[in-house]
Amino acid sequence: MAGLLLIRYGELALKSPPVRREFEQRLRRNLLDQFLTANEPCRLTADHGHFYVECREGAPGARLAARVFGVTSVSVVREVPTERTAIETAVLDLAEPALPASASFAVRARRTGSHPFTSQELARDLGAAVLARWPDRSLRVDLDHPDVELFVEVRGPKTYLYTDRRAGPGGLPLGVAGQVVSLVDGPRGAVGAFLMMKRGCRSALVCTPGAERFARDVLARFDPGVRIEPAAAEAVDARLETLAEELHAEAIVLPLSVDEYAGARERWADRVVFSPTVGLDETEVAERWDRIVALAG
Repeated sequence: MAGLLLIRYGELALKSPPVRREFEQRLRRNLLDQFLTANEPCRLTADHGHFYVECREGAPGARLAARVFGVTSVSVVREVPTERTAIETAVLDLAEPALPASASFAVRARRTGSHPFTSQELARDLGAAVLARWPDRSLRVDLDHPDVELFVEVRGPKTYLYTDRRAGPGGLPLGVAGQVVSLVDGPRGAVGAFLMMKRGCRSALVCTPGAERFARDVLARFDPGVRIEPAAAEAVDARLETLAEELHAEAIVLPLSVDEYAGARERWADRVVFSPTVGLDETEVAERWDRIVALAG
């Protein structure tokens, strides 16, 4: 396999050890499900706080991994042994196509484990090697606002190098927080469903006419197994109720405004009702939806 991904997750690290193990196992399964659904072979390994995915191609694999809730970021990386010569050679290989003439750059070095050098020493020496390698390019070091960043992560006997990070949705792994049923009637409903999914809830989607595209074209990329149910406008409440009963859902998620909330609580008195977008105006909803679409790739 030609591609190697370094996958980071953040909020899981704050959990107690038993809960963290459970959430990491769920995250592992969700990552594998993404690649399986896309018919992309992969091999997944882990260390403390990271997953590594070997796949056929780095960039398409990164797009898949960045759709998994719980993932904070993904990088396509090169792996080399933790030896100064090997690291320097790999940094120069990485820098050659990335640094045009007159570019500014910074080497960002981090390390885990015991090594005969500090992160600061490694970054300094690698930066000097880059400057010495291309004296004719007029390169310069800028640690505050560089044009290009060269990342070097030393993790025990292995070192990983990369030039960028692709943001993931973050949050909690899908499936750790129960089942809900969400009404998707447009961007507001779709954003609400996404926010519940980000908190770990499996969300079945009831879509009004014309709104299925929000579910099928975008939300389904974050949950390949999501259940999507169309409903006529006059049958929405009945479909929500039936599906909630069928799935033993813990809550119904509705795209409500502040003024609509009291009426919805009266209508659904025997149900827990969530409305994650109740405090957002239309501009904020549109901005969030644009970010979700970009994450979906």
